[in-house]
Amino acid sequence: MQHHGIKPSVQRIAILNYLLTNHTHPTADEIYAGLSATMPTLSKTTIYNTLKLFSDAGIILNLSLDEKNQRFDGCIQPHAHFICSCCGKIEDFFPEEEIFALPESSGKEIHKVEISYYGICHSCKCR
Repeated sequence: MQHHGIKPSVQRIAILNYLLTNHTHPTADEIYAGLSATMPTLSKTTIYNTLKLFSDAGIILNLSLDEKNQRFDGCIQPHAHFICSCCGKIEDFFPEEEIFALPESSGKEIHKVEISYYGICHSCKCR
């Protein structure tokens, strides 16, 4: 956090730890619900501001996987997402790295790549 020029605080550390330990790609409201019981002074405004700060600094990913909610991901290495159409579960998926790169000869500079696979997860398929 500090090497990104962000001063650590109790709230910021808790939010980042939540994202790094909960691989559910939570919304801001889910993060608030997960932390507010142990941090009664935490506000939703702090959550939103911290998520924007982290996203702008490249510490986390701000995902636009559905039209309703922004979701956040603590894993910043190149990866894709699998979204179950039945239960809504989002899983990290690590395809071959070549899928994330354009040939150097294209002359383009890539800042962000989002690849999402939609389908039915194993659990829902077996019901």
